[in-house]
Amino acid sequence: MSTISTLRVGAVGAVLALVLGAAAQTASARTGAPPQQPRAHSAVQAVEEETARAVAASLGDSAWRDGLRAAARGGAEVDLSALTAHASADAGRKLAAPVAEGNSRILAAKGLDAATGPLLRLRLGDASMRPALDAGAVPWVAAAPASDRATTLTAYDSRGRAHTLDATQVPRQPVYLVDIDVSRALAGGAEILRRTLGGTPAAAGPAVSAAANGWWGTKIDAIEVSDDEEPWFKGGAEMYALVTGFGLDGKVRVDPVDMPYLDYDGTVYRPNQILVNWSNYKYNLADVVLMEEDGSTNYQALAKAIAAVLLTITDQGAYIPLVNAVLDAIPTEWWTDDPDYVDSWYTLARTSSGRLDGARGNGWMNVSPYWVSAF
Repeated sequence: MSTISTLRVGAVGAVLALVLGAAAQTASARTGAPPQQPRAHSAVQAVEEETARAVAASLGDSAWRDGLRAAARGGAEVDLSALTAHASADAGRKLAAPVAEGNSRILAAKGLDAATGPLLRLRLGDASMRPALDAGAVPWVAAAPASDRATTLTAYDSRGRAHTLDATQVPRQPVYLVDIDVSRALAGGAEILRRTLGGTPAAAGPAVSAAANGWWGTKIDAIEVSDDEEPWFKGGAEMYALVTGFGLDGKVRVDPVDMPYLDYDGTVYRPNQILVNWSNYKYNLADVVLMEEDGSTNYQALAKAIAAVLLTITDQGAYIPLVNAVLDAIPTEWWTDDPDYVDSWYTLARTSSGRLDGARGNGWMNVSPYWVSAF
C-alpha cells in the first residue's frame, strides 16, 4: 500500500468521502448536523495494529521466526492467512485464528465479498534491514501508517514493548510491516463497482459491447505521475481509473479500470492499455479520474455514492463533463488528510492522441485511438 505524496490532495479516502458527499451531506442538509466521520479507515487500522502486536509476540518462537524470515526473503509480501494456516511452528499455528478473524473484519470494513480472499500481509520495511535480519536480529513489527505524512510509527517487540520509530528515517532495527494486499482489494472492489454500476469486469479492462466488425478504443501508450520522496514504510502504489460518460441508454456510465503496473512516481510506464471502449458510450467524449487505493476504501460505499451522485445526472442531448460531480461529492473536511484522488482528465475524445496533461498537473498520459477488430 503506497501513497503518492505530491499527487494526493488530502482526503482520508475519496471512496468514503464520496459516501459522505452523497449521503451525509444530504442528511446534514436536512438536519443541520455535521457529516458523520467514516469508520472503515479506523477499522482497518485497528486490525493492522492488533495483528502487528500479535505477530511481534509470536516471534519469540525461533522456528516460526526463521520460517517468517524465509517467506519474506527478497522483499516478498507474505500472505499471513496462508502462512499461518500451514505453519508447522506452534506460534504460527496459534496466529491462524486471529488472522482469519482480522481478515473478515477488514473485508467487512471495505465492503468486499469473501470471494476477494484474505488481505492481511506482512513485508520487510526496507531492503537495507535484510543483513541484520539474516544475522539473527529479532525483528519488531509495526502497522504501516495510513498517512504518508506520519512523523512516527509504533513498532512492537516480542516481549510486547512498544517502540516509537522516526517515519522519515529507515531504522537500523529490522521491522516487519503489517498492511493489506491492496492489489487484491482493488480487484475485488472493481468487481463490486462493475456489478453495481454496470461497468467494467475487474480483469478485463473497459467492458466490451458487441459490434459487427470491432470497436474504437483509446489506448494508453505512456503514463507518468509526479512525486517527491516516499517514506520508507511505503511500498508500491495501487491505482485505478474511473472512466465516466453517458452510456448508449443515455444514463451515466462508470467504468473502473485497474492499473496494477502504475506503482511508482517519476517512472514512465508504457502499458499499451485500453482505457476507453467507445462502443459503450453515446458521445465521443468521456472523463477520467485517476485514484489510488489507500487500504481503507469501502467499495460498497463507493458504488452507492457514485450511483447517488452520478447516476442521477440525466442526458440533456449534449455531453456533460462529470469529473466535477465526482470531486464535488468530497466534503471539504476530507481534503485535509490522506487523499485518494490523483488527477483527472476532462473531455477525453475518441480522436484524442498525443500527450494529455492532467487537470491538476500531477500526471500525464500519451494516448492514441485504437481499433479493436472483431476478427
